Amino acid sequence: MKTLRWFTAGLCALLLFGLPQGAIAEDAPLNAWLMRLHEASRHRTYTGTFVVSAAGQMASARIWHVCDGEQQVERVESLSGTPRATFRRNDEVMTFFPEAKVAISESRDSLGLFPSLLKSNAADIGENYLMRPLGNERIAGLDAEVVQLQPKDALRYGYRVWSEKRSGLVVQLQTLDAEGRVLEQAAFSELQLDAPVNKAKLTQMMAATEGYRVERRDLQKTTAKAQGWAMAKPVPGFKPMGCYTRPVALLAGAPGRMEQTMQWMFSDGLATVSLFVEAFDTRRHMRAGASELGGATRTHTRRLDAWWITAVGEAPALTLSLFVQGLERKK
Repeated sequence: MKTLRWFTAGLCALLLFGLPQGAIAEDAPLNAWLMRLHEASRHRTYTGTFVVSAAGQMASARIWHVCDGEQQVERVESLSGTPRATFRRNDEVMTFFPEAKVAISESRDSLGLFPSLLKSNAADIGENYLMRPLGNERIAGLDAEVVQLQPKDALRYGYRVWSEKRSGLVVQLQTLDAEGRVLEQAAFSELQLDAPVNKAKLTQMMAATEGYRVERRDLQKTTAKAQGWAMAKPVPGFKPMGCYTRPVALLAGAPGRMEQTMQWMFSDGLATVSLFVEAFDTRRHMRAGASELGGATRTHTRRLDAWWITAVGEAPALTLSLFVQGLERKK
């Protein structure tokens, strides 16, 4: 996980620890509060069961997380759907699918995965959201403070956040539409802080690939400019986070050939949107337009000459439309 470097150590201490624990003021700096929550998700050792519900469906998983200095190791075991276990050591990720005997190895920035909330190191989140304390509630047997993050425009969703009072760890998170309806919720149903999680054992389990076919999912870092793309008009509040290319499946009738897909990621600090660009294929790319994937996640597709553009993210339809319409070919 990337360290958020825009604060100096002294400023971090002033902002994070200058705020009284267990009390959130109306004018508390939003970034300082978010940093406290983010640091709790990184540096606390815990184990628990969390449940995600969206579009009438539910999924649950068991998590073990341990931190030893700057080294983070965790295990997430799916309790519903296809059996799988995901291990992470900092940015290294290994996902085991026991039924297929396949293990997928990749590098992945976990910033933003529950129970974390921050999705970029943007220092201007307050330009897009207002912070409003809502009081206290009890979640998974723990006392939590409740805060609502209200968007300042129609280009992003709102959030309701429950964080454990003493540590700041997020224990429940709701994504809200413009009318305040819950689109998606993630919450711990059971949580043990400072649990006796064995880092060495998790590391050994992550390396136990014998009997599995290991597949490496490599992303190549690039820039949109180098790939011949640019945003004609930036989407307000969203800034580029990174750009990568990845190989896709072999083309039918052309053994040995691979297509490259570009992924350009944007964030306003909380919400993220990915733009995928690939060669247009009449066999796979049908009708362009907007669609919902369930919960808060939406997509919007568009054909541009020989290219197929897809925007995916937890953002309103208008936002995704601005992304796909704003992308232009530069060469």
